[in-house]
Amino acid sequence: MSGFSFLAFFAVVLSIIGGANLYIARRVYQCLSYFFPNVRFGAVICVFAVFMLLMLLGFGSSMLPFGATAKRALNTVGMYCMGAFVYLLVFTVASDIVALAFYIFKQSVATASLFRCIAGIAVLALTASTVIYGIWNARDIDKISYTIKTEGRAEIPETKIALISDLHLGAIGSEARLERIVSEINAQNPDVICIAGDFFDTDFDSIRDPERAMETIKKLSAKYGVYMCFGNHDAGSTFNKMREFAEKCNINVLNDEQAVIDGRLVIVGRLDRSPIGGYGGLKRGDFSDFGIENEANLPIVVLDHNPAHIDSYIGSEADVVLCGHTHKGQLFPANLITNAMYKVDHGHYKENAESPDVIVTSGIGTWGMPMRVGTHSELVTIFVS
Repeated sequence: MSGFSFLAFFAVVLSIIGGANLYIARRVYQCLSYFFPNVRFGAVICVFAVFMLLMLLGFGSSMLPFGATAKRALNTVGMYCMGAFVYLLVFTVASDIVALAFYIFKQSVATASLFRCIAGIAVLALTASTVIYGIWNARDIDKISYTIKTEGRAEIPETKIALISDLHLGAIGSEARLERIVSEINAQNPDVICIAGDFFDTDFDSIRDPERAMETIKKLSAKYGVYMCFGNHDAGSTFNKMREFAEKCNINVLNDEQAVIDGRLVIVGRLDRSPIGGYGGLKRGDFSDFGIENEANLPIVVLDHNPAHIDSYIGSEADVVLCGHTHKGQLFPANLITNAMYKVDHGHYKENAESPDVIVTSGIGTWGMPMRVGTHSELVTIFVS
């Protein structure tokens, strides 16, 4: 993206967010003015201008010339503000739809100002409760399991895979949850642990205590080890630090590479097609060019972060494709968008007899806003035979 294109894109985004904030500010003002007739609309706009600035600083904190502590503080405040903004907008629009319905069906309301007062209170209360619920819900971990029988392959002992994706190590709350996540994975007593990308949150230096995180991750326990592919956030200027960290954590990173697991499985790890900032020269190849060594005719499990590419595996050697990336939208109503965007944005999918079994996890962490509404963080176990 050229400098001009970026500025144009930024101007459009700024206009949309600014317009949405102005719209919300207007409705909040109408509510406040019922109780405080002397309140100025300009004062409410100033409050929302600060609110918007905090959101923008939160998203752009990594590019600011501040110390790590200041960047983290800005990011944390900004992401919580963004979460509140999402639901202020959702519930404000919903209140206007209700108002429109009253108008269309000619249902009486005592006064417009009273309706705006009640609607404003409802919007603020619903936003606060939804944000609180979302923060709490993101910390919970659902356990999901699938059983897959591969056809036309050598018979193998049932192999238990523990699958996670989208930890986003370095994101808000990710390190605080790490000990529990490792404990929950180990409690499954898996044969193999697979990580389907976005282990990191774009900037390795956003991790507060890399040494402590490393010691925790090293506790991951699986009979045949831990295997990972990189996702779009496992990239950028600190990519080499990410790769070195993963290797020191005893994670087998597969960069368009394969590994044979004790005569049971072949695991192939794909590089993501759209890494943010690049993989330092590494490029994703075509699956058809892999030349997978599989003389024993073992089931082939592919780790591919983004499920947008699952059609490329139809008719291929792949038996199982494990993905993440979508977060299942993370926050309602974004799950409606991911459901429309992807052939499968969550769960198990098999298109036909020539297609592999595809499993898409909603991820065990969060990106940006440390909240989940309408979705759940999850740990997946897969029994392959």
